[in-house]
Amino acid sequence: MNLLCNAQSIQYLYKMEIERVPVSVYTEMTPNPAVMKFVSNKRMIELEHVEYHNIEEASNSPLAKKLFHFPFVKEVFISSNFVAVQKYNVVEWETVTQEIRQLVLDFLQSGQPVMESNQLHEVEKSSDKITTEENPTGLSEIEERIVDLLEEYVKPAVQQDGGNISFVSYENKVVKVQLQGACSGCPSSTLTLQSGIKSILQRMLPTLIEDVVPV
Repeated sequence: MNLLCNAQSIQYLYKMEIERVPVSVYTEMTPNPAVMKFVSNKRMIELEHVEYHNIEEASNSPLAKKLFHFPFVKEVFISSNFVAVQKYNVVEWETVTQEIRQLVLDFLQSGQPVMESNQLHEVEKSSDKITTEENPTGLSEIEERIVDLLEEYVKPAVQQDGGNISFVSYENKVVKVQLQGACSGCPSSTLTLQSGIKSILQRMLPTLIEDVVPV
């Protein structure tokens, strides 16, 4: 009985210790000068990612809506532990970074959900219409191999830079992908496609890949 009580006490104290861990948010630059990452030690959403292009699209995300109240915010990309904010070229990051970081920190500390749970399935359905990577059904053997290579060699690096890459199609030795977040509209994204992703796919699938293009 004492052993059971001790075990329960330890479990309770461990839980309390976890709950006492303070929320922190720090910033990271991305290859896209228009995008800044705000990284948290607290999980933000259960989905892999979600992207908003305006405040109307952000109706299911209280955090994204707050961010769009800044007139310089162009797009918001939310992943499991960070939010990437893309700005219009009307302000410098030096003048607004701290304000955004504080907003994100205050929001997470308040305990509010980043996304309303009753609308998560709607986001999942809309995401399925855009990309096939999350549910790669009905793909050919080559397409499945391309998806696997993107997942293993490309996606982790792209996510580290505040973005995402999804397989769209493969036809006539040309791979089409969708770039999101910091990678979308990034000045270096074309170079990344040509020198990085294309090289990896051509090395792993010789004679089968001639080009990689964004859509």
